[in-house]
Amino acid sequence: MRRFLILFLLISSCLLTSCAVQTVKGLEEKTPQATTYTTTYFSNPETDYVYKAHISVYGKDFGGIFIAKKINDTLYRAAFTTEFGNKLFDFEITDNSFKVNYILEELDKGIIVNTLKRDFTLLLKANHSISAQYENENNIVYKSADKGRYNYLFTDKASGMLSKIVNATKSKEKIVIKFSEENNILARKIVIDHKNIRLKISLNYIQ
Repeated sequence: MRRFLILFLLISSCLLTSCAVQTVKGLEEKTPQATTYTTTYFSNPETDYVYKAHISVYGKDFGGIFIAKKINDTLYRAAFTTEFGNKLFDFEITDNSFKVNYILEELDKGIIVNTLKRDFTLLLKANHSISAQYENENNIVYKSADKGRYNYLFTDKASGMLSKIVNATKSKEKIVIKFSEENNILARKIVIDHKNIRLKISLNYIQ
C-alpha cells in the first residue's frame, strides 16, 4: 500500500511540475483579448518569398533556394531547389491538406515527408484560434490547439511582430520556429529546429 502511495505521488508530481511543458513557465496567464491570431508573414499573394536555404536531416545536408508563394486565401506553394535549379521538393499546402507534387527520392521517406508537412504547414499557417494568453515584460504569448498538439505564438510587445512559434505536446516541446522580422509581411531569417529528431532548416531572405 505504501509503495503504491509513493508511486502515485511521484506520478502526480511529474504531471504537475517537470512533465508540464516549460514553454510558458514563469509567464502570467491573462484573459485572451482576441479569439484569433493572424500571422502576416507570407501573406502577400503578389510576392515570391525567396530564401537561401539549408536543411540538415539525419546527418545529410542540402543547400539551395526555398520559395514560398501564397496562391489564394487558403493555398500556398512551397518549393526547394538546388542553386543549379534541380528540384528537391514541391508542396501545395492548406490548413487542411498537403499535396506532394515532387520530392527527391533521397527525402521520400515517411518520417521525413510527415515532418516536412508539419513544419511547412506550421510555417505558412495564417490563422490560429486562441485558447489562452500569457505575458511577461517583453512578450505576449498566444496558445492555440493544433491537431493533438499546441502552438505557442510569441509576439514582441514593442513591435507587435511574431518572433517565435513553439509546437508542443502537453509535456514536451517538439518544434521551435524563430523569426527575425524585416517588416510586417516578411521575416528576414527563419530557423526551424526540432527537439526530438535531427532536422533543422535555416532560411535567409534573398534581397
